[in-house]
Order: sequence, then structure tokens, then C-alpha cells
Amino acid sequence: PLTSQAKATPALNPGGGWVSQLCHEPRISHGVLNAHLQPYFATGKLQVILNARPVNVVNEGNFVKSVDIALADGKSVKIKAPYFLDATELGELLELGNIESVIGAESKAQTGEPHALEEADPLDQQAISYCFVLSLHPGENHVIEKPQDYDFWRDYKADFWPDHNLGWGQTHPVTLETRHRSLFPVEGRDHWEALWPFRQILKPENFEAGFAPSMTLVNWPQIDYWLGPIIGVSPEEAAKHREAAKQLSLSFVYWMQTEAPRHDGGVGYPEIRLRGDVTGTLDGLAKYPYIRESRRILAEFTICEQHVSSELCPDGAVKFPDSVGIGCYRIDLHPTTALKNYLDVGSQPFQIPLGSLIPRRVENLLPACKNLGVTHITNGCYRLHPVEWNIGEAAGALAAFCLDQNELPRAVRNTPDLLNSFQKSLVEQGIELDWPGLHEV
Repeated sequence: PLTSQAKATPALNPGGGWVSQLCHEPRISHGVLNAHLQPYFATGKLQVILNARPVNVVNEGNFVKSVDIALADGKSVKIKAPYFLDATELGELLELGNIESVIGAESKAQTGEPHALEEADPLDQQAISYCFVLSLHPGENHVIEKPQDYDFWRDYKADFWPDHNLGWGQTHPVTLETRHRSLFPVEGRDHWEALWPFRQILKPENFEAGFAPSMTLVNWPQIDYWLGPIIGVSPEEAAKHREAAKQLSLSFVYWMQTEAPRHDGGVGYPEIRLRGDVTGTLDGLAKYPYIRESRRILAEFTICEQHVSSELCPDGAVKFPDSVGIGCYRIDLHPTTALKNYLDVGSQPFQIPLGSLIPRRVENLLPACKNLGVTHITNGCYRLHPVEWNIGEAAGALAAFCLDQNELPRAVRNTPDLLNSFQKSLVEQGIELDWPGLHEV
């Protein structure tokens, strides 16, 4: 039940959050995507298996022959196909299939990047975050049960961070200066300092009076978990860190409800409610942590800082003749498991080169998200969701083109006529290969 004004707004932002022009509840986008896929479900052209994970990859020479996935009921399914696209958050097929890949931070000797480390550190990875949704109910009390590890997180403070995780102080990503945030706007202070409007996903003013409370998605620096990585370690170690990250997020909720300094004086916001019904979980958190950094293929071509950096490319990012898409975001690295602070530097609007989607050896597995051929540094700008979306589109289109032409992805990239035909097909499908106008971000 939108208001008449909201209905008349062509580019409506349902949540009114300023991080995006399309902030909304997750069930909305889930419903839209499902609606788009219904014709393919109905005709049997598409099958989606939920609550499953890959557990085994069978190779034959340089080809992936099958992938075994484990189901929630303990059974397994073997999938055979001419092509496989790895769209897992962690690049799971790369490890299971022994496909050449890299994790963590490379060295200067490996990449030539100004911001690379002197020595590579595979376990230096960006923090993960268990996000969650809160709603606002003035005058009510929705305090959760005290989390098991709350006392630890209330007292914990990293040496590189200006405040406790359970606090309003944080590092400015670009300047590294300390800045103090608030949950809601404070009169006389910059409204950008308020966290609630930042990722607000439901703005009550857009709906009929009394329909729903304000809701916001929490993906703030306070819940960045940097005490250990979840790739490159044992399954037990990864599980330990995922659980600790959950405890950090729940502790932050409890701290906000009970001990946080209020923007209007006093302490605690008992009126904020953890909305597991919105995220579809019993613990109130997202079903999976937000992963900023994945395993990454060793590709025919690796995108490095010197290809996109504003400082190194003052006239624009390097042009790639094999472009299959575009993206735009700063090189934004969150604090890492090596206990390093932000790295946030300017970049130019960039292209996605086909070479970054082609593994050096394997012929029929393609990366479909942040697991393409980027570095620890350039992951910081290629990991953005619209860029991941474009990567997946290009990978899917490439597999379809290869099946139609009876060619391999490597041949498409390295044969001018095939490359031109493939790029033409992308443009015909509405995928942009270059930017019409440029300015650094």
C-alpha cells in the first residue's frame, strides 16, 4: 500500500536509504527475480536446488566433468554439464576442483601494485560481516537475550581501530581519521553521520499510515569480523570464525539496545527490534555472512591496481579490447584478518576484460562473481554487487555462445572474429562494454 505520491515516483527508492537508489526488503528482490524465472521453471528449462552446497568436483584432464552437491536432507546429487559457472561466495569449486587460484594478499613482486605487500600473505583477507535487519518501535522493548560472547566483545578493542567494536567511533575509510557516528540524526551535526538512514530498506513515509515501521539493514563497520579468515584454514577453524562473527553481530545488537549512548541523551535503544522474519532466520541474522573477498582464479589476464587506479590512470582506466562489461567503485578494502585498517583509494570507471574470466588451464569452468582474475587490491572495486552481476551475465552469455559455436572460451578470447561476434551478442542483449563518459570516483 504505497502512498499516491510514492506510486507517482518513477524512480522510487522504497527504503529511502542513501547507500543506493533502490533500497528495499530482501523478500522484494527475491520475489522479483523469481517472477522473472517463472517461465523457465514452468517449462522445465531451469531447476533451482536450494539449501545445497558443492562437496566434490570430478575432473578429466583440463575439463570439469561433474560436481556433487550435498542437500539439506543428507542426500547428494551429481551434476554433469558441458560448462560450470562458479557463483559461490567463496569460490568453492576452485578448491574442490584443484583449479589454480589465489587467496589473500599478493606481493609487489607478484603484481607490481603500489599498495601490494612486500611479501604475500594468503591469510590476509578482508573482514566478513553477519548482517541483520532492525525495525524501530518507539516506546516498546525488544531487547534480545544477552549473547554468549557479549562480555568479550564489549571489552575488545583492536589496536588499529579507534574505538571498541561495540562503539560509535570508527575510522574514516579514506583519511583514516577517527569519526564518531550516531544511530539517528543529531541536530547540528552532519546528517551523513547517522547510521540508521544509511541503509534504510523501508521508509514509512512511502506507505500508508501505520502500515509498517522503519527498517534498516545493518552492514556497518562495527560488525566487521577480522579475528581470522574463513578460507585457507581448516573447516573447523572456519566454522569457529563464522560463529564468532555471529556473536559479534548479536553483541552489537544487544549493546545498541542496552548500553549505547543515545543521540538524544541516555543509554540504550530497547525500541529497536531484530527482524529474523525479514532475513528468514531464527537467530535474526542473515543466512550467510557478507563475503568481501573470495578465492580468485589465476586467469589468462589479471586486473591490477595499475589498470584502474585514479592516481596511476589519471586519463581513465586501461581500455580492454576484450571487454565484456563495466563497473565503477572505489578501491575499497575493509579491515583485514591481518589486523590492517582500511585501504580506500580512487579508481576510474573500468571495464571487465574477458581474459579475467578464463582460467589459465581449465577449459569449461568460469568464474561468475568476485572470483574472477583480480588481486587482493582490485577485488576492492570489482567485488561490488552490480559488477558481480555483470560478471555473472558475461559468464553465462559466454557459456551459451561457446555451446552455440562449439568453441571453447579461450578460443573466443583469442580469435578476433569469435571475440567480435561474442561482444556483438552482448551488446544486443543490453550489456554495455564501455563507459560513455568518465570521471574518477
